[in-house]
Amino acid sequence: MTKDDSVAMMKMLPGDEVRQIMWRYADRFDMQMAVMGARSVARGLIARLVANGERNTHEWTDAKNEMYKAFDESGVTAAGLDMEFGGIIEGPRNLALALIAFELAWVDGGATTTSLVNNLALGPIIEKGTPEQREKYMRASAPAQPGEERKTWRGAFALTEPLPYVGVDTGVLSGRLTVAEWKDGEEPMLQVEKRGRFITNMGVADFVTAAVDTADPRIKSSCMVILEEGDEGVYDRGAPTLKLVHQLSNTHDPIFNLRIPASRIIGGYTVKDGVIVPNITHSEIIEAVFARTRVTVGVMTAAKLLSAVEPVIRYQRQRFRGASGIEAGSPRYDLGLQMKEDALHRLADVWATGEAATSLGFETARWFDLLTPVETEAHRIFEAQGVKGRAILKALRQPQADAIELLGLLKQPEAARDNARIDALRADPLVQYVWLSAVCNVLCPACKLWDTGHGATMLREAVSLMGGYGITEDCPGFLCQKWADAQLEATYEGPEAVQRRQISVTMHNEVFLAQLDTWLAELNAAKPETGAAALAAGLELWRWTRAWAAAAKDANGRPLAQNTRHGVLFPMADAISWLLAARAFLDDIRELADKGAGHPVIGEELDGYVNTFTDLSAVQSARAAGEAARICAEIFYGYSADADSETQAAFQRLHTAVGTSLAGSRLAKDRAAKAITQIMIPEALDYPL
Repeated sequence: MTKDDSVAMMKMLPGDEVRQIMWRYADRFDMQMAVMGARSVARGLIARLVANGERNTHEWTDAKNEMYKAFDESGVTAAGLDMEFGGIIEGPRNLALALIAFELAWVDGGATTTSLVNNLALGPIIEKGTPEQREKYMRASAPAQPGEERKTWRGAFALTEPLPYVGVDTGVLSGRLTVAEWKDGEEPMLQVEKRGRFITNMGVADFVTAAVDTADPRIKSSCMVILEEGDEGVYDRGAPTLKLVHQLSNTHDPIFNLRIPASRIIGGYTVKDGVIVPNITHSEIIEAVFARTRVTVGVMTAAKLLSAVEPVIRYQRQRFRGASGIEAGSPRYDLGLQMKEDALHRLADVWATGEAATSLGFETARWFDLLTPVETEAHRIFEAQGVKGRAILKALRQPQADAIELLGLLKQPEAARDNARIDALRADPLVQYVWLSAVCNVLCPACKLWDTGHGATMLREAVSLMGGYGITEDCPGFLCQKWADAQLEATYEGPEAVQRRQISVTMHNEVFLAQLDTWLAELNAAKPETGAAALAAGLELWRWTRAWAAAAKDANGRPLAQNTRHGVLFPMADAISWLLAARAFLDDIRELADKGAGHPVIGEELDGYVNTFTDLSAVQSARAAGEAARICAEIFYGYSADADSETQAAFQRLHTAVGTSLAGSRLAKDRAAKAITQIMIPEALDYPL
């Protein structure tokens, strides 16, 4: 660690040029335009709605409804659609939707949900719908063009129901599907009974994708169906949900009792022996949809954290201005609370957390963009071969072994690699499918868990840094509202327990562990002072503890790796999430350092950005490694009373390595704190109070 006080530091908070490189969309003009469109709406109309008190009512007002028009005109609505049906983003669009969510959530989480929920409603149709369903509902949801005389449809997604512990188990349904009429030679007519709970966009929805279970022996299984406002029967939007947060989204508890044609079963159906057999169950559809949409929710909370940095800096510096005896140009006038190390260190923690959370979210979105076309091809191969159900697992055994081999080859130094074999393995779509799926199946719940869970905790820290001002309605940056909104985002699409449960299963995948080894090799080759040494030590300890727990038993003879041992597996899920977030941030800094040198705008300022980001990375990596070490120590020592001396020595060696890897991390925090005192900010926020 250098002690040179002349080392370059960040002079201004990063702008688009820096972020486009870090988040890998510098070469995507379509995504840049989508970002600018979302930003114009967020820092214009949405900011005014919040400032004018529109969050203070549960009702869906005319002013709130103006958001839909703004989303249509800015391109936000079309960003989630296929190009052929009115979309604006070429290819997979997970990153684009995450970027839009980031821009909108910079100002308000409820408004973000309003923009994204149509994509959630369309999700089952886009992921699993028939070609006819996909075309009809995407075209209907595309903003009307000049000269078109039609209404732009809005959608809602009705999964949850008024059941105890709603949202914890998406396999529990009370929605009923029966055959209403089935004439010979004609399409069956179905009766849908569904009571929704906490259904966003229901105040305006023209169509609803709803999960229902069979209540008729002539229908084989659960499924999802499409309901339209004009269907025969009851389409009752219900009363507004009395939320304390996300007031710029409309949420209701609807009641449906509708008659629909069987062609509205998402994914279609077949008839076998007089029984309607949905091609896809509701749980299969939910798995495909939630695998992606949880990422944007994580990014929403991450955006709130980064949006807090500038308002806190402004508050800290101006804290004493205007007081008697505080003269312009004096340290107390210029720096205010930033004369105190505590205020700076706590803000550095908030900033570092926001960077890591955002990096993890966008990295996960990019992995899904890689997976999407491969997944489509894999499903095409399975269908052509007639491989279904559990037979798919058998068909993927060799691709899984090949994926592990590929990752082992990629871990080797470039000069020693068998490039011909690597190319052959990369060309196999099933190998790619196994590889990318294994990584996404951990990154997605880790992003949702860590970004919204720990993110909400750190938003509380950001609010506290504003003093009493932080809990007022006119707090700059709407920080108190954002902190409150984060509590809801932590429960969206499954609360923490759901995410921990998925990680506790998928983190044992041998392909994911092989990817982890590849990341470890990269970290060990990086400069240790960047935080790479701490992350490598933390990952080594986590990997060892996971393997030990997989074979260990407690003093009562119960295996620690049982699915029900949440006290073991869930903390390990937390630990890997901490480490993955910090690693994603470090990877983004490396990308900036590699690609930013020749940038015409960043240019000479590159070293300052990289240096300050690196210090923040060292801070976050130290915290992540420390959390992982604490969790691993609690599990190992808490359950290993009978462990032999060799096993204890192995753990102690790895645990000690984490401690020594933190060398210099507090000096990095000191430098980050100093940089915060020197960063120039505008006189006022770029959106109204």
